[in-house]
Amino acid sequence: MSSSAPSTADPGRWKALFFICLAQLMVVLDVTVMNIALPSVQHDLHFSDGARQWVITAYSLAFGGLLLLGGRLADLWGHKRALLTGVIGFAGASALGGAALHTGMLIGARALQGIFGAMLVPAVLSLMSVMFTDTTERAKAFGVFGALSGGGAAIGLMLGGVLTQALNWRWTLLINIFFGVVAAAGALRTLPGRAADRARPRLDVPGVVLASSGLTGFVYGLSHASEAGWTSAATLSPMGAGLVLLAAFAAWQRRAKSPLLPLRVLADRNRGGAYLAVGLAVIGNFGMYLFQTYYLQTVLGLSPVQTGAGFLPIAAASVIASTQFGPRLAPRLPARALMGPGFLIAAAGLLILAQITPGSSYWTVVLPGMLVTGLGLGTALMPAFSLGTLGARPEDAGIASAMVNTSQQVGGAIGTALLNTLAATSTTTYLRGHPGQATEALVDGYSTALWWAAGILALAALAATLLINHTPRRPHPDPREPSRPDRTPTAHN
Repeated sequence: MSSSAPSTADPGRWKALFFICLAQLMVVLDVTVMNIALPSVQHDLHFSDGARQWVITAYSLAFGGLLLLGGRLADLWGHKRALLTGVIGFAGASALGGAALHTGMLIGARALQGIFGAMLVPAVLSLMSVMFTDTTERAKAFGVFGALSGGGAAIGLMLGGVLTQALNWRWTLLINIFFGVVAAAGALRTLPGRAADRARPRLDVPGVVLASSGLTGFVYGLSHASEAGWTSAATLSPMGAGLVLLAAFAAWQRRAKSPLLPLRVLADRNRGGAYLAVGLAVIGNFGMYLFQTYYLQTVLGLSPVQTGAGFLPIAAASVIASTQFGPRLAPRLPARALMGPGFLIAAAGLLILAQITPGSSYWTVVLPGMLVTGLGLGTALMPAFSLGTLGARPEDAGIASAMVNTSQQVGGAIGTALLNTLAATSTTTYLRGHPGQATEALVDGYSTALWWAAGILALAALAATLLINHTPRRPHPDPREPSRPDRTPTAHN
């Protein structure tokens, strides 16, 4: 990647980064902030256990299914306009959810959040990729973004517990209004406008229909796997239909004059490797949050606030790695030299967490495991997010950003379904051999799932090591050596 002179860059880029990251934080927090509040929501609105999952699933379906469309709209409308539309819409949907009078109103609001989130998130990465082209500055900017992604979920758990316990569950949604107002006002003042000479791609309507319906069907089927089983019609039918639609989408993209997802975005081995590695890493990361949340509350008996506080160490470790280690090393080392070892360190942290027993101490098992996992993920995700948009053409920046987030959403859906199923199977098997030991069986299930999650993170490390070959250009090359072009062109605004 070439190093652009900072003097030619947008002078307000660092102020803009604050408001961009605030918008991103609003979405990241929303992934987990509702999880701890869900029991209170169910008690207040009187809905069944069957309806409970839709408070989470409605959001993930809309968000995951429309990310590619959101990325292309960002390229079509302009990244600033897409960001502002997404922020304002997300805050409005949050207000609707916070005022929900019944289950249908809440689920509808969550789906609206997902729709506007799918527009907001690709615009965030797109803006960062075009505003920060200098190697060192890009590393610092994506370090901040990686810290939000790695630690935001833990902060969301803490915030959800505090708001639910101190106020009520509605504030887990209403707080987004404050985030949204500040982010929109700041972005309006600091973000650069769209370049007048930038290409304006057409909207690929057939591609939108095929991709959105295919992703939605696949994620919908996965959401049923942990309850209905992998071989049930409720799981296989939508998953199969989704895969067929996605195959049709891939075939159409080869023929479309203005494709929704140009295959050149995926063909670059660095971007493609980053998408695969991020997707695999998120599977393992979801396992850690999911099973440690249950373990801390149902086995160790911690309150929602205590559980949220228990996750703060992983947030702190991730922030330190993303903002201190990664930005210092990224300009000097190949990306895979950070991503491969980083994912392996995170896998080692999950192996520590897999040692939990009903009598384990938070301080001797959970805390060390979280710290190691956070350091590994923070180190690896910073260059991964940067590579996901590196070298994309300006007219493809939005869709390249959307692919990073699509990898996360699909990885999260697979992780929830797969690891839940593995945990439930292990728990059932344990109970057959040890009747009456329900707590021990639960912990055995959690531990088994964490072992698998560690193995999947090791696969992420392998993918990053084998596929990614990007090497940063030295900030101060030797003048006696001839200049050499980068392997991957840099996207300029």
